[in-house]
Amino acid sequence: MKRKEHHVVPNSKGGWDVRRNGAERASIHTDIKQYAIDRGRVVSRNQGTEFIIHNHDGRISNSDSHGNDPCPPRDKK
Repeated sequence: MKRKEHHVVPNSKGGWDVRRNGAERASIHTDIKQYAIDRGRVVSRNQGTEFIIHNHDGRISNSDSHGNDPCPPRDKK
């Protein structure tokens, strides 16, 4: 089963999108990356998904787990 994720990705026409993996359209589109991160993080928390932030080149710059973390820290049970 594919894990549930939201991604902040650059839009080819400018700005930033928040997309759910497998979705055709963006959930959120903004001109400023930080707005996409802030709004996308709220959506990710509400839906219990992984939240992955990409740079302009497509590389992952950061990620957060708001659902069932597949690799929880060892000190958490």
